[in-house]
Amino acid sequence: MRDLKIKNLILNTFSIMKKIIFLSVLAAVLSACTSGPQFVIRGKLAGADSVTLVLQKRADGQIVNLDSAVVKKGSFKMKGVIEYPDLVQLVALNTPYRTSFYLENSNITITGTLDSLFNAKVSGSKTQDEYNSLIESTRPLSEKYSDLVQKYQVARQVNDTAEISRIEKEADVIAKDMNSLQKEFIVNNPSSYVTPSILRSLSYEMEASEIEAVINSMDTSVARIPMVRELKARVEAMKKVAIGQKAPDFTLNDVNGNPVSLSSKIGSKLLLVDFWAAWCGPCRQENPNIVKTYNEFKNRGFDIFAVSLDQSRDDWVKAIADDKLTWTHVSDLQFWNSAAAQLYAVSSIPANFLLDETGTIIARNLRGNDLRNKVSELLGRR
Repeated sequence: MRDLKIKNLILNTFSIMKKIIFLSVLAAVLSACTSGPQFVIRGKLAGADSVTLVLQKRADGQIVNLDSAVVKKGSFKMKGVIEYPDLVQLVALNTPYRTSFYLENSNITITGTLDSLFNAKVSGSKTQDEYNSLIESTRPLSEKYSDLVQKYQVARQVNDTAEISRIEKEADVIAKDMNSLQKEFIVNNPSSYVTPSILRSLSYEMEASEIEAVINSMDTSVARIPMVRELKARVEAMKKVAIGQKAPDFTLNDVNGNPVSLSSKIGSKLLLVDFWAAWCGPCRQENPNIVKTYNEFKNRGFDIFAVSLDQSRDDWVKAIADDKLTWTHVSDLQFWNSAAAQLYAVSSIPANFLLDETGTIIARNLRGNDLRNKVSELLGRR
């Protein structure tokens, strides 16, 4: 009997030990599940006591709140998980103050003052450090550009056309130098999550093959994010409207609500498909050049098919009359959601496509004297 009791005691002890081991393992597993990569933001903001801060990002065209915190004695803390390093905003509710930075799963510190939140110092984010290095490299150009803006405003006030022209030329040089530095960054930083954002801003002035080459050079972890997928889709759309391609057909209503197709206008020796809008300042500045070219060559086979990205029919019609645009106009009044603009991968305006009599795209984005000279060159040979 004594031996049986000892045996049962041993078995019970063994059973308890198994439970303890099992619970220990379970606790370790649960701990591992809750202590994966995450971001922890610790902040010190002078003058922000009792202010509510919200951490936000944009996803699928919507603002998503990642976390929020009330500042107590100038300090706050936020935490959470982000899928990949991304640009976010820290917003002080019921104030005009906010700042942007690249958030990633790391320990991040933000220090500054509420009334200059935009200038707060962010440390602990490798991606933000990469972005800061780009900003620092372009700082001299940014300062020159800011100085030019002030001089331009003064020249406009006194209508000094010579000075305005000089400033515009100098600004163009600075813009090209800025683009060169940004392109250098995206080529040299294929693993940076800053690269897709810079590439997107540059893509408006890049060819499809150039954008595609940058995407193909990106690390796979970077290339999988939604912004890059959108750029890939844009590249495919751009290829369909590249020089040498047949212009895709579309139909939109004219100012009287009558449907007009692009194909119905093809047949002129040259047809300019012009994307513009009444609200677009550069478009309105370019319109006199287009009017001049149209009036000079309309009797020699040059025509225009204008697509508006307006939302207001009244504004659209008024701009047509004010600028004396006497050719065919169509629009679905859907702003940037214009079906034609999406079909032609138009992401900035003014934009245009020059078609020959077969509907083949033979030139793109011709402005000012470039449009007039190209039309003159082509019609002069016919």
